[in-house]
Amino acid sequence: MGLFDKLKNEFVDIIEWTDSSNDTMVWRFPRYQNEIKMGAKLTVRESQVAVFVNEGKMADLYQPGMFELQTENMPLMTTLRGWKYGFNSPFKAEVYFVNTKQFTNQKWGTKNPIMLRDAEFGPIRIRAFGSYAIRVMDAKLFLKEIAGTDNQFTTDEITDQLRNLVITRFTDAIGESKIPVLDMASNYDELSKFVGEKINPEFKELGIEVTKLLIENISLPPEVEAALDKRSSMGIIGNLGAYSQFQAANSMEKAAENGNSMMGAGMGMGMGMGMGNQMGNMYQQNQFNPTQNQNQNQNTPPPPPPVLQYFIAVNGAQTGPFNEQVLEQMVQQGSLKKETMVWKNGMAAWAAVDQVAELAKLFNSVPPPLPPPM
Repeated sequence: MGLFDKLKNEFVDIIEWTDSSNDTMVWRFPRYQNEIKMGAKLTVRESQVAVFVNEGKMADLYQPGMFELQTENMPLMTTLRGWKYGFNSPFKAEVYFVNTKQFTNQKWGTKNPIMLRDAEFGPIRIRAFGSYAIRVMDAKLFLKEIAGTDNQFTTDEITDQLRNLVITRFTDAIGESKIPVLDMASNYDELSKFVGEKINPEFKELGIEVTKLLIENISLPPEVEAALDKRSSMGIIGNLGAYSQFQAANSMEKAAENGNSMMGAGMGMGMGMGMGNQMGNMYQQNQFNPTQNQNQNQNTPPPPPPVLQYFIAVNGAQTGPFNEQVLEQMVQQGSLKKETMVWKNGMAAWAAVDQVAELAKLFNSVPPPLPPPM
């Protein structure tokens, strides 16, 4: 290395920083014991500020632009160095570039559940998570309170502290809001704004401001969510008795469709019709209005007598109940025989069909067996 090159490397005449990362907040210009030449070019790009530090003291701050360093545009440095009458020799100073852009998608979340007292559910635990965005608003204050003399300060070095601040203030805000747990989803925007306003004063004490805070989700423990799902299902189903009847009717119809005998088909038809009658009666009872009934004409005829329902024994199992209309169809199909055992309310014991007077007549309309072929 020649003498000229050696002397050239002793002085810094271009000072700039191009950031290739997404998380660097502060970067110290690598002077390596070299002195800054008076008249050196300082380039500060958009979303940057440059801070000069002389012998541990904050000096001049430069906003975006290009500067030729002279005593005229270095008032604080000139005062600290005692350059009363101008100075043209090289000088030593630390130069910190502070990134003033927004650092987005900083995550926060509750490590442990938050205990709350809900008006509807009582004591309850919730978890929450979201994201926030920050930027440096006071470069000198940020260097003094947080970054210090770190030659490259990244967001990872401060996110834990900021996250704890967010969670603490979020917990306090949730408690003060008194919003029921089931209504929190419709108040995410209001809660986000409220928490952001609550934590900004503390962030500004560090030279930082929160530009955006978002609540992405507030959740309950899995067992509570499962109970809520069941409760929602009950609300959708409505009348549990009618729903059970409907499900039973569907199951029996499917069983009849899968049967291979005429008895299975008749049973399926009978069960479906019987269940339909029961559901219709239930619907009529639910629609009964006492006030309206009192205003009806006194000459209204009484309700018809209840339809007789019969149970049938099939392979040792009880099926039914079926009304006479269904039983008549089963006789026509050949699935109900005279020796089939039946029972209805009021009978002392099971009896064959042809032993029950009102059922024996069902076989009168059945033609006799065909004669054997000649």
